Amino acid sequence: MLKEKIIEALKTVYDPEIPVDIFELGLIYEINISETNHVEVVMTLTSPSCPVAGSLPQEVEDKVKTVEGVTDAHIELVFEPAWDKSMMSEEAMLELGMM
Repeated sequence: MLKEKIIEALKTVYDPEIPVDIFELGLIYEINISETNHVEVVMTLTSPSCPVAGSLPQEVEDKVKTVEGVTDAHIELVFEPAWDKSMMSEEAMLELGMM
């Protein structure tokens, strides 16, 4: 399914300050796919002052656009709700020694 392929692509994008991919970190809030396979990703950053605030959304958009079947992609960067550590997957918490 297309959504799973998109998630796999997102798992190749890493926050440069944390050795965990952005999906497992919980930075991806929504993945919406239209009938024409236009993808909208709603995401956040670990902090509004994140040093990659300008480049990470573009990297995410570029990765999503490479997924076979995706016709176009748009990234919406939001800061509400604010990200916190509770949004991380168990895998991310284990990787960071938080469990």
